Parts: sequence; C-alpha cells; structure tokens
Amino acid sequence: MNIRSLALAPALVLGLAFPALAEKIPLGEISRYLNSLKTVSSEFTQVNADGSISTGTVYIRRPGRVRFEYNNDKTLMVASGGTVTVVDPKSNGGPQKYPLSKTPLSIILAANVDLGRANMVTGHSEAKNSTVVTAQDPEHPEYGNIQMVFTSPTELRQWVVTDDSGQKTTVILGEMRKGASIADSKFVIR
Repeated sequence: MNIRSLALAPALVLGLAFPALAEKIPLGEISRYLNSLKTVSSEFTQVNADGSISTGTVYIRRPGRVRFEYNNDKTLMVASGGTVTVVDPKSNGGPQKYPLSKTPLSIILAANVDLGRANMVTGHSEAKNSTVVTAQDPEHPEYGNIQMVFTSPTELRQWVVTDDSGQKTTVILGEMRKGASIADSKFVIR
C-alpha cells in the first residue's frame, strides 16, 4: 500500500460512516406522483397556528375532495364541489365556507398538478434527506402557499399551509393507505 492510499483511507472510512444525502426529487417526478394519487386515507397530526395540536383522519379523493375528521372535538373540514366547509361544534355560528380555489390546498387537489408552471414553485430544496417544495397559485400568490415535504422513494409526508393572513398550519401524515374506495358520502356535510 502506498502513502497516497493511506492518506485517502480516513476519507473513505468517513464517507462510509455517514449515509449518502438524498438527492432532491425533481419537480416533474413530484407532479407525476401527486397526479397518481387518486384516493388516500391517513391518520394525521396537525400543529395549528396557535401551537395547539389536533389529530384525526384525512381522506383525499383527487381531484378536488378532502375530508379532515378531527378526533377530540368533532370538528370537520370538507372540500368538495369547489367549496371548503368547516363545521366547528363549539361555534355558535353555522358552518364556515370558502372557495377551495382561494386556499393553498387546491394545489395538491387540482385535476392536473403541474409544479413546472411558471411562478408556481417558490422553493425546491433538499433538507434532512427530504425534498421540500413550496408552491403557490401563480395568478394569486396572495392566497398563501403550501410547503410539501417528500421522502424518497417519492412519498408525501407532511405539508405546511400558510394562509392569506400568514397563519401556518402543519399536517403530518401517518401511514398512507392508497387506492382504496372512499364513498361519496365522505365528502358531503349533512
């Protein structure tokens, strides 16, 4: 063994001691992945803007439908037919309604997710062996943005919605169940 080989030995040992950093997942691959998700259900943990934590089950049926069932207080959020409806049993008022198109969640619920659209992605990086993508409606950045975290192989693990007032809500997904049938009734509020 020559002196040059001995000099490189510590670098090789160090290189083997640490896992290789994950490479940033390309936007085209993330768009394909999101478009391939037709139905998903998962337990979730939500960190609200005020620091409180909620848990529950989320049901997604793309395009355009999502249902968040919260465990503790029976709050319900349903997006269907282009409208987001929030039912809070503690509220004295009736259900609150918002156009889905004015929320950052509309980006991943779109019929065709295309993260390559001009001015849609405002951030795309690798951090802690995950790919982080921040996206917004390019025609209406004032509606807020969604920061999505993906692991490799490509899997959505969490998102952070920053709404039009700057409030952040983080949703951390558990094990996702994909491809199962989700009844239409899940996306109807009675």
